[in-house]
Amino acid sequence: MGEGPEISSPKEAADNELVLAFGRLQGAASRLEYILGRSLERECGISHLMYEVLLILGRAGGPGLSMRAIAQEQVLTTGGATRLVDRMEAAGLVERVDDPGDRRGRLVRLTPGGEETTVRATRLHVENIRRYFLAPLPPEDRERFAEDLRILSHSARDVLPRLP
Repeated sequence: MGEGPEISSPKEAADNELVLAFGRLQGAASRLEYILGRSLERECGISHLMYEVLLILGRAGGPGLSMRAIAQEQVLTTGGATRLVDRMEAAGLVERVDDPGDRRGRLVRLTPGGEETTVRATRLHVENIRRYFLAPLPPEDRERFAEDLRILSHSARDVLPRLP
C-alpha cells in the first residue's frame, strides 16, 4: 500500500487500495459493534455506549469521574454525556455524588447494581470478542493485530482536540 497512481476518476477513487482498506476497517468495526452491542442489549439490558461508560467508571474507581471526564473519554458533548448518565442513573447503574475536591462539583460512580452489571456484561462481551473478533484471525497474527489497533487508537486520540 504505497503512494499509488493519481486518482482521476470515480472508479479509481472507489478502487483505491487505501480507501478500500480503511473501508474494510470501518465495515468490520460497524458490524462487530452491531453484533456485540445487540448481545449486550439482549442479555444485559444496556447499550454498548452504556457498557463503555461502566468500564470507564470501573477503571477510575475511587470517588468517580466528572461528567466532563466521561464526555472526553467517549468523545461526547457534555450534554450528550449528561443525557446518557441520566438514563444510566434511572436504570440504577450509576449515581451522582458530591465531589470531595470541589464543593460545587458532582461526580458519577458505579452503584452496586452497576458493578454487578459491569461484571456480567464483561463476561458476555469477552466471550463474544473471542468468537467474532479473535477466532476468524490466524492465532499467530492476533497479538500484532491488537498492538496495531492500540497504536491507531492512541494516534487518533492524540490528534483530537481536548474538550474545554
